[in-house]
Amino acid sequence: MARDWDLRADELAAEAIAAGRPTGWFDRLYAAGETGEVSMPWDRDAPQVQLEEWVEAHDVRGEGRRAVVVGCGLGADAEYLTRRGFATTGFDISPTAVRLARERHPDTAVDYRVADLLDLPQEWVGAFDLVVEVYTIQALPDPPRSDAMRAVAALVAPGGTLLAVEFRKTAGDGDGGPPFSLDRAVMESLAGDLAVVAMEALDEPARWRVEYRRGG
Repeated sequence: MARDWDLRADELAAEAIAAGRPTGWFDRLYAAGETGEVSMPWDRDAPQVQLEEWVEAHDVRGEGRRAVVVGCGLGADAEYLTRRGFATTGFDISPTAVRLARERHPDTAVDYRVADLLDLPQEWVGAFDLVVEVYTIQALPDPPRSDAMRAVAALVAPGGTLLAVEFRKTAGDGDGGPPFSLDRAVMESLAGDLAVVAMEALDEPARWRVEYRRGG
């Protein structure tokens, strides 16, 4: 039976952070999932619950608009946004994850890319009407988390929206990670030059769901 992937993730992340390569563990983890060394990480076909709830509650439609999923993994969220009508890009630093996403969705309309959040293509800056960030920045220590946060916000087009879902820091949480649970000040700083439209502190489990918008 394959080992649980989150245990291996802890080991690989600790090694990478200690070596000064805090993003260097993601592809190793997906590769371990593909070989069966561990169960497949972040393995789901349905969209992330807090994303789907927000989209349905606001009747978000994408016709004529572009969306991007940061750290898209195996593609469930990107495929969901495409079904909602968005021209969707999904990117991940892990080549293995991007290849598996394409293989899982052979008829996809999603533009899957291998890209580093800390070194994004210049043509993506300010290019997306909807940016979705779920659990990516909290996988990074600071540094380079602050740089990653600025990069996420920079993807938002004029008049566009960023939706971020992260683990929420509660009493008794330590500072260790990943994942690093985030407090309100970090979620507010993620806004950068965006406006915070709504900040929800969700429970069971403790999560943030925050909507940001760039002025048009």
